Formats: sequence, structure tokens, C-alpha cells
Amino acid sequence: MAIKLTRKVFLNPCFLSYNSSRFLVRLSSDHDTRFFLSKFFGGNQESGVICRHLSFSPATSLERLSWEGSSHTVLLTKLENALKDLKLDEAWETFNDFIRLYGFPNHLLVSRFITQLSYSSSPCSLQKAYDLVMMVLKEKSYHLQPDILVKLALSLSRAQMPIPSSTILRLMLEKGMLPPMNVLQLLFLHMVKTEVGACIASNLLIQICDNYVRFCSGKSPCANLLKPDTVIFNLVLDACVRFGSSLKGQQIIELMSQTGVVADAHSIIIIAQIHEINGQRDELKKFKDHVAPLPVAFVSHYRQFYECLLSLHFKFDDIDAAAELLLDLNRSRGSHPMDDPGKDFQKPRFVPIGSQNLRNGLKIQIMPELMHKDSALKEEGKSDLVLFRDKKLLPSNRALSKLINGYKRHGKMDELSKFLLGLKKELYSSGESSVIYDVIDACISLGWVEIAHDILDDMESSGDSLDSSAYMALLTAYYKRNMSREANVLLKQVRKAGLVIYLANNIVLSKNVPSNVGSSLSIKEASSIYQPSLSKCLVEEVSDAEKAVSHIIYELNSSIYFFSKAKMMGDALNIYRRMQEMKIQPTEHTFMYLVCGYSSLEMYRDITILWGDMKRIMETGSLTLSSDLYEFLLVNFLRGGYFERVMEVIDYMNKCNMYVDKWMHKSEYLKIHKNLFRSLKASKARTEAQGKRFEHVKAFKKWTGIN
Repeated sequence: MAIKLTRKVFLNPCFLSYNSSRFLVRLSSDHDTRFFLSKFFGGNQESGVICRHLSFSPATSLERLSWEGSSHTVLLTKLENALKDLKLDEAWETFNDFIRLYGFPNHLLVSRFITQLSYSSSPCSLQKAYDLVMMVLKEKSYHLQPDILVKLALSLSRAQMPIPSSTILRLMLEKGMLPPMNVLQLLFLHMVKTEVGACIASNLLIQICDNYVRFCSGKSPCANLLKPDTVIFNLVLDACVRFGSSLKGQQIIELMSQTGVVADAHSIIIIAQIHEINGQRDELKKFKDHVAPLPVAFVSHYRQFYECLLSLHFKFDDIDAAAELLLDLNRSRGSHPMDDPGKDFQKPRFVPIGSQNLRNGLKIQIMPELMHKDSALKEEGKSDLVLFRDKKLLPSNRALSKLINGYKRHGKMDELSKFLLGLKKELYSSGESSVIYDVIDACISLGWVEIAHDILDDMESSGDSLDSSAYMALLTAYYKRNMSREANVLLKQVRKAGLVIYLANNIVLSKNVPSNVGSSLSIKEASSIYQPSLSKCLVEEVSDAEKAVSHIIYELNSSIYFFSKAKMMGDALNIYRRMQEMKIQPTEHTFMYLVCGYSSLEMYRDITILWGDMKRIMETGSLTLSSDLYEFLLVNFLRGGYFERVMEVIDYMNKCNMYVDKWMHKSEYLKIHKNLFRSLKASKARTEAQGKRFEHVKAFKKWTGIN
């Protein structure tokens, strides 16, 4: 209480005005104190109350109240001393006192204060620095140097405070400024570590690219200063993969094309992951011709690329394409295609986005052999289907199980045998030829003994018969199942092949094989024939295949994507209606491709109709939308002026606890609807519809903080 009253006295404008160079306060007794207070508070009653709380003593009164010069100088001196001693809390309190009385001090002192707060590791101090910057920018009394803003933005980003950090960057962007590229990379590096930060970083990158494209169209000399580089794109794309924002990732890929940023080896891997999540096989296949010719040195890096492409082949139930890809993994790696004098591998190549026949279609520039050694990205990724071993790419047991089950479902077991023969030929030197035994054993473990026998027959027909271990495994399975007729047929094959097998302690010999060689023909590596992992993978694959998304959905979505990119929305809508007729549930990607197509044609009313379909399906629990699609809907409804739909989407996102980037939507509103209903009041609305629209606009402006 005493402290508050003391400040009330000393910061009273009358006191501070009177306490100038004309007057020096020197109180040494209670009588002097009462007299002094009565001069400024106009009455003995109030001065008496204050005096009782102040309790001055002769020994300390001089120290407290003997101010040299004016209060302006005293507060400035106190502020400078606090900054010098790094007493930031005291400096903040003094600074606020000074502002209340005199406004902002000189810009050098303010800049120094912001800088010291920026160097603090305390989130509280960083928040104060941010608040101070916003106060200064609101006052517009003077201009803050860009380097001060950059330092603060970087500190906020490091402290995982992406919202204030991005706000400062956006304010700089509005003035056509950005930090140096190496600093901007650090900002994005720290920002994308969290899901909210990744969302903000992607939106910030979109804004930077929009400004760059606008500056380029205006032939501004400052355009190149706003152009983001490959590293920043890679950081954002990688965050999109990590946090499941594949639809936003697709938008970022298209921005790379629009801004002319070249995709390097890291970019291609991340792009492959995004295309896999989005089910865009045709898009990913376009990269294969540029990746396949690369030499052995790049095989390990591009393992993930082949993993994604193979996964998409399986999703589309294209077993033949999957088998062909696995056989092509290591072909022509021995030759060094980069020595081809007819090709310049240092020049970017172009990969179309969407149909290759579009006259104004986008094309992304790629350099598959360009790999930055100092990249902050870690080469992580799942290894479910493709493995790297001994400088070769090999199919995993899970990939083999998908092939086996796929060929079985399609009734094409002869194609499986051809694949196994081709695989044995490709991998024979690496000692992986036992894969055929593993496949036969896995089929037997699932009770597919006929399929196992067919594979043995195909191997014999090709002149590449197996040794006794495979026959022994199949013969044992026949006897366990009381399939004596099939067992006898197999025994005839064994004798014809001149093999020796052991069965119930009795040796079954070929007529051409002496009895004394039986033991020498036994397989030394019999323990390696049976690999439970392949059998386990096959069991899981058979179970998972029944619950997997139908390949028809991927095919229909691909067609919708193709027509949407070509702006042929009539054809895209026909496929969507065909899905409904076939009772096939549309997915989030179905709606995203349709919304993107309508958005490119500015057909916002059609998007509202799609939104109605989405809501109906969501009510049944059959559809869940990501924040990417919600955000894209929100932007399009804003552009179309459908504010009731805008508030609906915001309500859905709030119910799902999703982060909504208010700054981005506020900027979009001010860019398009800045003067909407500025002078109109609800009471003056001519129709009920206009009154409702006014209320929705008012609600949106309140939500974003627009005055």
C-alpha cells in the first residue's frame, strides 16, 4: 500500500511539474511532510492518510526524495542504469512509468531495450520485447531497424514461440523486407519443430511466395530479395510430412514451380512421400526416369523414393508394375550414365505437375544429383518395402508378401514364378537366391501347398530346379494333411530330379544316386530355409488386405485430380457423381481436388455445395477432415464472401481443437473486403439476408480483431 501511495505522490503530474529545476524537495520531519502533501492534494484529510502510509524518517527521506533535475531525467537515468545492470524487470517497470508520463524515449534507448530483451532466454522477457515492438509500430513515432526485428524474431522462434515470431516476419514482409536467407533458414528450422509452428511456417512461406510472384510481375528490382531458397522449401515440406499435412504439402510443391525454385535430392524424397500419402502415383512416376539413371552413389539416398513408388503400385493393386519395379531397382547401375557426354546432368530438368499436355500447366525444376551436405534434414523414413544392403536395393519380406498375396488374388501364380526367377538372377551374386525357398515355405505355412507345388514345377520347367530342402518341406506338408496322392507325385519328381531327401528316418533315393552319398547331399544351410518373418508378414498381409482401402478409390481420385488440374470440372464432377452411384465413400482427397479445381476457376458457390456434402458425410462419422482442407475452405469462402460458411468452418475447427491462423485470414479479408459494411449498421439492413450477412461479417471481424 505504501509503495502505491508513494508512486501516486511522486508521479503526480502536479508534483512532477513543480519538481523541476526550480525546486528541490528536502523533507526532514513529519511536519514538513504534511505541509508538502497538502500543497499537492488540496486538503489535510487526504494528505494525512497518505502521510501515515509513507512513514518518512529523517535518515532516509533525503535519499528517497532528493532528485537532481527533472523527473524526465531521473526516469531516463534509472532506465539506463537498469539496462546497464541487466535488471530487465526493473527496466520494464521504469519504462512503463516513463511512457505514461512522456511517451516513448529516444529510439536508440528503445532499440537497446528491445535488443536486451531479445537476448534473454526467458519467454516472459521475449514476450515483453514483442509487446514493446507492437507498441512502437502502433505509435508509428519512429522506425525500428530491421536487424532489431530480425534478432527478436529469431529469439522467439528458438523459444518455440512461432506466433509472435511469424507476426514480426509478416510485418517486415508487408514493408517488402525479409531477413537474410541464412537467418530466414534458421527461423524456419526452429519454427517447424512443432505442429502449430509448421502450420504457421507453411502459411508464411505461401505469403512470401505470393509477394515474390507479385513483385516479379511488377518487375520490381527487390523481387529476388523475397525469393525463398530450396532449403526453406525442404524444411516446410518435411514438416508437412511429419505432421500429416500432405494437402498443404501439395500446395507448397506447386509454389516451388511458380517461384522457379529448383528441387534437389532431398526435395525429391519429400515430394515422393507427399505423393504417396495423397495417392498420386502418376505424379510420382514422372520422377522415375530422372532418378533411375543415377549411379550407385545415390542408391542409398533414393531408397525412400522407390519405397513410396512401390507402395503406390500396391495401393493401386498394380502387382505387375510392383514386380517390374523390384526387378528394375538394381539394373543398369553398373554403367555410369552420368559419364554420357550427350547429357548435361548439372542443368535442371522439368517435371510437369498434372497433365503433360496442358498448355499453361506447371512444371517443377529438379536436379536429382544435387545434394547439400550441410542439410539440416535427417534422412529418415520407413523401410517397410525396400531395403538397402551391400550397395543394392532389395525387396523386404513385407514387399514379397504383398506380391505373393496379390498374384494369388489375381490368379497369376505363373507371373510370381517368373518374378522369383528374375529376382534370383539379379541378386544371385549377393547370396539372396534363397528367397525362392522362403516364398515356398511361407506359402506352405499358410496352407497354400498347391501354390508352393506350382512354384516348384515352374522352377523345374525353367531348368532352375531347387535342391532337396524345398521338396522336403512340401512333402512333409502333404503327409501332415493326408494328401498322399500329391505326395506320391512329388516323390516321383524328386526321383526324376536325382535328389536325396530324408523322410521319417528313411532315405528316398533317386535310382541314379548311389546310396552312399545321401548325407553329402543334405543342405548345409537348412536352418536358413525357414524365415518366420516372411510367413508372419504374409499372414498379416492377408488380414490387412481385407481391410485396405479399395484401389478403385485411388483410381477415381486420380482421375478427379487430373481433370481438376486441367480445369475440366464437368468431367471431375461426373466422376464424383459416379462414386456416389457406386456407393463408394468419397475421401478427404476427393473433396480437396474438387475444391482446388473450383477455386482455380473462382467458382466459390460450387464449393459451398461441396461443403454441404462434406457436412452430411461427417455427421455419419464416415469422414474426418484435416486442418489443411478446413483452412483451404476458409480461404475460399472468404474470397467468395460467404461469411456464414466462414464462421461454420471456424466453429468446426474450434471443436476439433485445431489451430487457426488468424493473421492469414485477417490479411485475406483486408485485401478483398476492406470496405465491406464499413458505414452500414444492422438497423439499416434492407433485407433479412443482408442483416444476417452483416452479423456474420461483424462476428468474423471480432474474431480476427479487426476494428
